[in-house]
Amino acid sequence: MEAAMRETALLAGYREIRTPVLEHTQLFTRAAGETSDVVRKEMYTFLDKGERSLTLKPESTAAVVRAILENGLYAQALPLKLYYVNAPHFRYEAPQSGRLREHHQFGLECFGAAQATADAELIALAMSLLTGFGLQKLMVRINSIGCSQCRPAYQRRLRDYLSRKEDKLCKNCLERIQTNPMRALDCKADSCMAELRDAPEMLDSLCEGCRGHFEQLMAYLSAVPIRFATDPRIVRGLDYYTKTVFEITTETRGGILSVCGGGRYDGLVEELGGPSMPAAGFGMGMERVLMLLDELREEGRRLAVQEEEPEVMVAYLNQKLASPAFLLVGKLRAAGIRADMDHQGRSLKAQFKYADKQHARYVAIIGDEEIARGTVRLRDMRTKEEWDAGLETSPQAIRLRMGQP
Repeated sequence: MEAAMRETALLAGYREIRTPVLEHTQLFTRAAGETSDVVRKEMYTFLDKGERSLTLKPESTAAVVRAILENGLYAQALPLKLYYVNAPHFRYEAPQSGRLREHHQFGLECFGAAQATADAELIALAMSLLTGFGLQKLMVRINSIGCSQCRPAYQRRLRDYLSRKEDKLCKNCLERIQTNPMRALDCKADSCMAELRDAPEMLDSLCEGCRGHFEQLMAYLSAVPIRFATDPRIVRGLDYYTKTVFEITTETRGGILSVCGGGRYDGLVEELGGPSMPAAGFGMGMERVLMLLDELREEGRRLAVQEEEPEVMVAYLNQKLASPAFLLVGKLRAAGIRADMDHQGRSLKAQFKYADKQHARYVAIIGDEEIARGTVRLRDMRTKEEWDAGLETSPQAIRLRMGQP
């Protein structure tokens, strides 16, 4: 399973990062939010011999950001794409099926990419991995929880709605009315779920930027295609999320189980003292995947990758061609070719510079003329030789060029 996870990450240009099991408690209170359930109820926190407050890592995103800032990794070519695998996490909660006080995660983190192609890539990679394991009945559930511009007005509306329901809400949701009303939307108490059926939805209150981003995400997922559904009840448990949030669920003998969750956190790097930098990622519970594989009685694949550089960078002439470029990246990866694309809206010239910095062997160029002809222009970055190939057959053409069957 770990080998397949590494293969998936490396094919998409993600590099491994490892962070300590122990971090300063302040890191998580700043990142996750002091009112989040993780900080208030679920962290293993203690004082060391120097009277410093330390916490067993409850999640990895904040720790990855801390490592990026301490080591200046944000100065590298962006986006900075990192993954972790077999990373231990600790949550103080009642042990039950699929929930362990110590569990391990595989996760992808993409820093410096503001466009919805990055969100769609994360979801597509998670789905590719899970379906490759043989998991079935998977569903992607997505939502947008807005940003600092549009979320405050929605929270006031939701707080007013919840205040009218106080006599029917659970103790936790009564606390959330003042601290973080959106967390009430994720409450699993039957009484709260019934009262919240008609609650106002964030999707109706998005600003123009958040709405456009969410519509682009849905368009990319539809083009792949990936089966998804919008779910206004998904808010995630950590306060740093903005815009996109998503979960991947599956049907099990015990009911619906979430196996992967993530989203966008554009303000987290700046909140922890770094530069303003958009970011997105996900975490996947490895024990949950193993549990599902045990149910299916299937074995995971063993894969091996010896190189990390992308074999092909897909470059596109203008933003209108981002969608066919995104689809071509998926076709290349499906053919076992390490492929990537620009997620920053760079010019074509800047995309070539980025491909050179990433030591890509080939660049696949998509322009208006190529789309009209149903072709793609391929360039060997070593010899500078260029040739045309069919858009649909370009993966096979590149494999032949590399001497692969």
